[in-house]
Amino acid sequence: MAEREFDNYLARSGATLEGSRYTAYLAITPRRHGFPVYFAICENRSFRAKDVAEAAAAKALAEMTGLEDDGTPIFLEGYTGFDDDPADAP
Repeated sequence: MAEREFDNYLARSGATLEGSRYTAYLAITPRRHGFPVYFAICENRSFRAKDVAEAAAAKALAEMTGLEDDGTPIFLEGYTGFDDDPADAP
């Protein structure tokens, strides 16, 4: 699990087991009061190993460019979480 601090939020990465596979997520928690909001990362992927899912979530956390006022993660346009270049897709 990795984390980043923002002015009004704390963002953490992680992975959770859904059925027999893991999903990568970001948890955004308000600093003052409130509950965390969870965002699935790399939604078109599922992972067989927890450590691989956690690594994908940590990478996404590092690649965030910031947060919206409501805590929604901001990524560069076209960001997919995959290492391949979308311009190479058929």
